[in-house]
Amino acid sequence: MSKILLFNPKSAINKYRIPNSILNIAASVDGKYDWVIVDGNCEADPIKKIESYLNTGEFKYLGFTVMPGPQLRQAILAAKAIKEKFPYTKMIWGGYFPSNQPNAVLYSGYVDFIINGPGDHAFPNLVDALEYDQPFEFIKNLIYKDPDGRIAKTAKEDLIDQDSLPPLPYDKLNTFYPITKFLGKTYLGEKTLAYHSSIGCPFTCSFCAVVPIYEARWKGKSAQAVYKDVKYIKDKWGADAIEFHDNNFFVSEKRAVEFSRLMKDENMTWWGMARIDTMSKFKDSSLTAIRESGCKIIFFGAESGNNEVLAQMDKGGTQTGNQIIEFAERLKKFDIIPEYSFVLGTPAPTQEKVQAQIDFEIDFIKKVKHVNPRTEIIIYTYSPVPTEGSEMYKQVLASGFRFPQTLEDWISPAWESFDLRKNPLTPWLTPEMIDKIRNFETVLNGVYPTVTDIRLNLIKRKAIQLVAGLRYKVNLYKYPYEIKLLQKVWRYRQPEIQGF
Repeated sequence: MSKILLFNPKSAINKYRIPNSILNIAASVDGKYDWVIVDGNCEADPIKKIESYLNTGEFKYLGFTVMPGPQLRQAILAAKAIKEKFPYTKMIWGGYFPSNQPNAVLYSGYVDFIINGPGDHAFPNLVDALEYDQPFEFIKNLIYKDPDGRIAKTAKEDLIDQDSLPPLPYDKLNTFYPITKFLGKTYLGEKTLAYHSSIGCPFTCSFCAVVPIYEARWKGKSAQAVYKDVKYIKDKWGADAIEFHDNNFFVSEKRAVEFSRLMKDENMTWWGMARIDTMSKFKDSSLTAIRESGCKIIFFGAESGNNEVLAQMDKGGTQTGNQIIEFAERLKKFDIIPEYSFVLGTPAPTQEKVQAQIDFEIDFIKKVKHVNPRTEIIIYTYSPVPTEGSEMYKQVLASGFRFPQTLEDWISPAWESFDLRKNPLTPWLTPEMIDKIRNFETVLNGVYPTVTDIRLNLIKRKAIQLVAGLRYKVNLYKYPYEIKLLQKVWRYRQPEIQGF
């Protein structure tokens, strides 16, 4: 029986996290097929490592997880090199990138199949079909090329009850890479665990790459199951903090509170993602329980303080600018830091309206900071990942914007910057607009250095705040070279790019 190699391409420069998505796939075949994991974050030369396995002749199936951004370059280079040298292998990609860009992936000539969404059933079923020369066309969650060379998509599978899935094989992962290597030092703790407690999101934001994958569906593990996993890693490997990488951890108030009560005496700190219009409905007692369990900071997609732009983004229909400000202020009494992301430069009919939106958001962000200075602000320049059929999607296409057509184009320097939402290559944004966004961000980060940068001591914080303070007060954002110099010298850490 052929073996399976699972590859997690490099996604970070300085930090390592448990490769949960690829470990999920390992769990789906564990005990049925022999498998190995190669983690690009932990290997000096991951292609050489992969080839050392393939040279044995025992491995036929290659599973890659591929997110837009840093993972993409290593995934493309590895896939191309491996397929040329080992053409008999079957290469299967999963993750947001291939699901959202299937043409570029499958017409590359070196990727055979895409898992379109969760692969807990699709991946082992596909391997079974290929291994025993059986039909695969009716396996759900697949994208592939049909015999005529056209892209074919199978039906989407209902989301699986997460508690029914097999446990993640942490102990076997530990035989390839020590688990302690993945427990990094962060703002949250000395040994920070990355964990997924749910999949999907029940909302349809028109700029979000998750929407086409999950189609407004969400499934979470029970609070007890999440607690059991966290406790296991804490007790065995000493984890003292958790980053929940769910798209939306706080969908269920009941589940969040139950988990918090289980965690209360574990002396761990944690972080997760939520929606403002969801959590603003949580009872005070719930927010108290969440904080008492160790939750220090929660990420929220505020996106815009402009109600018209929020409607354009389809933020669920209930979030408003006033709500964003009121909730930031409310969280002060619970000692929970709100981490708000804003998207500047959304599509508009004229450049004047785009500029007006940018100016409005800058003023709005300053209002948020006024009511709660501890609010962490993350600024993104709008990058088109809109939901097909949405009004925003139509506006993006009408502007003349197009994604690259080949995988090689995706790893050009310009498009790698696009993936990080710093250089969006969008026709409606002028260089001057982008400069204004970036310069304001520089000044804002000078006045309010992120609390998550654990290397920035108090003296450095005070110094950069002094330099940036006057600019912020008089709205002078052009040419902030003195702030940029300090940030460069002190290697200022931006959470939107580097995490905690």
